[in-house]
Amino acid sequence: MNFAIITQQLVSGMGSSLMIFVLTLLFSMPFGRMSKIKPLQAVIKVFIAILRGTPLMLQLLVVNFAPYYLFRISLPRWYRFAAIIIGFSINYAAYFAEIYRS
Repeated sequence: MNFAIITQQLVSGMGSSLMIFVLTLLFSMPFGRMSKIKPLQAVIKVFIAILRGTPLMLQLLVVNFAPYYLFRISLPRWYRFAAIIIGFSINYAAYFAEIYRS
């Protein structure tokens, strides 16, 4: 392969990785805050326990494939990137909630 093609692919991948990183931080930090409403706190604690107890890869697979297999919804091609952002954001929101709690 040509060095220029390889470099272009690496730069494109790095741009995508940076976009995922920035969007994950942007969405997960606010979701990591605990609510002041008592019944909602109990639900959030269960949510955190489940998310911290399952591997990130499993969560990404569920977010990506569950809409199709559960509801038979045909998803557009851009949903792959959205599923990555959703999966990473909910995973890291659970970890940020534990950080904020401590």
